[in-house]
Parts: sequence; C-alpha cells; structure tokens
Amino acid sequence: MKLFGLFILLITGSNIVHAQDKQPPTTVPDTFYNVQLKEVDVIARWKNDTDRYRYNQTRHYVEMVLPYMIAATKLFTEVNTKLSEPGLSRKERKQFINTKEDEMRTNFEDKISSLNVTQGVLLVKLIARQTNVNIYTMLQEFKNPLVAIKWQTWARFNGMNLDRKYHPEEEHDLELIMEDLGYPLPASYAVN
Repeated sequence: MKLFGLFILLITGSNIVHAQDKQPPTTVPDTFYNVQLKEVDVIARWKNDTDRYRYNQTRHYVEMVLPYMIAATKLFTEVNTKLSEPGLSRKERKQFINTKEDEMRTNFEDKISSLNVTQGVLLVKLIARQTNVNIYTMLQEFKNPLVAIKWQTWARFNGMNLDRKYHPEEEHDLELIMEDLGYPLPASYAVN
C-alpha cells in the first residue's frame, strides 16, 4: 500500500517537475485587423407575430398562384399582339379568343377552381399588376360587356372588385414579396 502511494507521488511529482522545466513558447505579437463596414439601418419588418404570419401566408399564396399569373400575362400579351394586327376580321378575332380561352380552361380550370378566395384575389391583383389593366377591362375588351358585368357581379357578391386598378403603394407587402421573388414593378407604373 505504501509502495503504491510512493509510486503515485513519484509519477505526479515528475509531471510537476517536467511542467516546470518546460520553456514558455515564444510569444508572437497579436495582430488586429480593422475593417470599416458601412452603416446599415435595421428596421423591424413586422410589428408582431400576427403581421409576420400574414406576410408569410401571403408569400406562400403568391408562390402558389405565380405560375397562373405568368400564364395569364403571357396570354394577355399574345392576345393583344394578335388583336392589334391590321385586317383581322371580327369573326377571326372571336375565334382566336375562344380558342385561347379553351386552351386556358383545359390547362388550368381544375387547378384554379381549387384555389381559395384569398388566392383568387391575389391572382386577380397580380394579373392586374403585371398587365396594368384590371380584369373587368380585359373581359369587356376580349369577351363583351355583358360577360364583364356578370363576373363583376359575382366578384362583388364575394367581396372583390374586378374593376379596381392595382395600386402598388397600397400593397406594400405584396410588392416586397414580388421584388423578393424577382418580379419588380413593371415599367408601365413609372409612367402612371
């Protein structure tokens, strides 16, 4: 037992001696880098969790309706180009519009009918944003005034207004979302 204690003492003592005999490492002077960063204003985007939830929900809905908005604006451009051709008869015009309407119905009717009301309102706003023309005016121009009135009546019963122009200053969150997704405000709004 005494031998074991002596052994432990020798081992720990030798470690202490070795630790004391070691030379301290040579010290290298510390180098401090100084980098000047530009000032950044940090602004809270949301006042509370409810605002943050609404923003994130709106972003999710925008991402869901974005393919339909892209298809609708592409169709709007295509129809406008075709209808601006000189010498287009009224029958050809009507036939072209009906053909395009049928194509859109077969491609998107089941998907768009599954959207909820909020997503539908966002889709209407985004189409108006991208084309700078409200849906009511499109229906009047491409179909006829009675069809436009029918859909405007339906929209009014459901709390929407198809005859309302898009105002970017009133849709701050929507503008932030669209900018973030890579869809800046169209140049036509700079003129208005």
